Amino acid sequence: MPCLFAQLILTPLLSHVRKPKSQDIRQTNSDYQLMARQKLPLGIQDFEELRRGGYLYVDKTDMLWKIANGNKYNFLSRPRRFGKSLLTSAMQCYFEGRRELFEGLRIMDIEKEWVKRPVLHFSMNQGGSDVDSLSHYLDDSLAAYEEIYGKRPTEMTLSNRFTGIIQRAFERSGVQIAILVDEYDAPLQHSFMTPQHEACRSLYRDFFTGLKDYGYCIKCVFLTGITKFTQISLFSVLNTVTNISFYDDYATVCGLTSDEIEKCFKEELKSLSEKRGWEALQTLKNLKEMYDGYHFSESLQGVFNPYGVLCALKEQRLKSFWIASGATEMLPKLLKNFERDVEKLDGSLIDMDYLETADVSVANPKLFLYQSGYLTIKDVVGDSYVLGFPNREVKKALFEMVIPNMLHQSLDEVENAIQEMKVEFSVGHVDEGVRCLKQLIAHTPYSTQKKEHFVFEEHFRFIVKNLFYICGFQVEEEVQMSNGRIDLVVHTPDILYVLELKMKDNGGCGSAERQLNERHYADAFCASHRQVVCLALEFDKDNRGLVGWKNVALRQR
Repeated sequence: MPCLFAQLILTPLLSHVRKPKSQDIRQTNSDYQLMARQKLPLGIQDFEELRRGGYLYVDKTDMLWKIANGNKYNFLSRPRRFGKSLLTSAMQCYFEGRRELFEGLRIMDIEKEWVKRPVLHFSMNQGGSDVDSLSHYLDDSLAAYEEIYGKRPTEMTLSNRFTGIIQRAFERSGVQIAILVDEYDAPLQHSFMTPQHEACRSLYRDFFTGLKDYGYCIKCVFLTGITKFTQISLFSVLNTVTNISFYDDYATVCGLTSDEIEKCFKEELKSLSEKRGWEALQTLKNLKEMYDGYHFSESLQGVFNPYGVLCALKEQRLKSFWIASGATEMLPKLLKNFERDVEKLDGSLIDMDYLETADVSVANPKLFLYQSGYLTIKDVVGDSYVLGFPNREVKKALFEMVIPNMLHQSLDEVENAIQEMKVEFSVGHVDEGVRCLKQLIAHTPYSTQKKEHFVFEEHFRFIVKNLFYICGFQVEEEVQMSNGRIDLVVHTPDILYVLELKMKDNGGCGSAERQLNERHYADAFCASHRQVVCLALEFDKDNRGLVGWKNVALRQR
């Protein structure tokens, strides 16, 4: 039997193995706050390992208990690396009655009986991306449980074997069982928009159909995932599944609140502040801008991305940790034809019912962008949610993601030019910076600029704006003034750039320079402590890009 499934076999048998006395666990609990400074739970998905290893645990067990003892069928959607697998592992330990692992946690004030139940746990991120891999994983998983609960000769299909295990586990234990399906949607995501997708969904539908008929054997079914494939998976046969993803009671069950960070990571925050030369409040502000901003319910209770926070505290620096850890395979597929719409997503409205119940659609990327953590709920207006980018890390990543379609080159191919552009504009080397900009824009294919009713100036402004944003600068577009609108305002730490863009056949640099001078665009920034630089940029649709520029010396009023 593959060693991968040894834990599946052994876990229910651990009651026969000597466990630490309760005082051992209590000792661990008294010491683990000190140990936590050195043992952040980064990458730990096994609850027993976390508790016995002395890793810091932010206590969510009161919410865990409420889920486990609420509705029979529950589904929780959260972005990747938000702690779904750890939550599922903790729930498995709870259902197995492993009280000693919960000493000192909130659940001890709630749970009094600690019933030991059989648990069937499936981690579907091991299910692969095609029907054969998925079938093999389910077959191996069932074989492991059949070693414990037996198998009848007549049980030939995956579905029949699964329901047979459910029945026998219930009958032999005398108590209702728990079924945990972690990352249920992983095979469906991997196979999305491929010929394998239909076969994977059919297998899912057949495999899980027994859950409805054998509900009397089941105490709780808990499903986690990113995407809710309502009509094409187990949701089509389990029409009684309660989607708790938007419940106020569970808004913070995954992720870290601001209070939790300040309370549980005092020493790490202090160290980060000292290393970076920040005041304590500035440290929290910087963490918030980078990793906070997620809201998963109408109550707008906020949470930080836990992976980003833990990485930042461990490495004592702030960077795009979550984004660097990889995106879901579905995202590039859904964004392929929406590169120009990314900026419009910030502040966009979506019907509440649609967001909570609809399936992923290639025609509307909003739903999946929300589910995968690239958009979040920012406000509630009537029966609609206002969606937006949660934080700076995510916003920058989305714009980087559209670069291949925007420039028809991969990010790797243009990364050096982008970094050089960032450095040059940051230090005020205008000509060098514009040359980098020209190089990047030059790769835009001519064919994309020949569409009927195509507005070339808007096209180039879109590209310039996004390139500056990818550099990490704050960018404002069409800034309203009393006497006109500035095309772009770019904020670097030390320099503020006022940009006016004109097509060659619409006056080019000369026209842009006159507009900058005659409308006194720079006057609005005269109080700024930063240097103000005005740039006139000229674009040519026939020569496919940036053909001229001028650093404008503004006339005094």
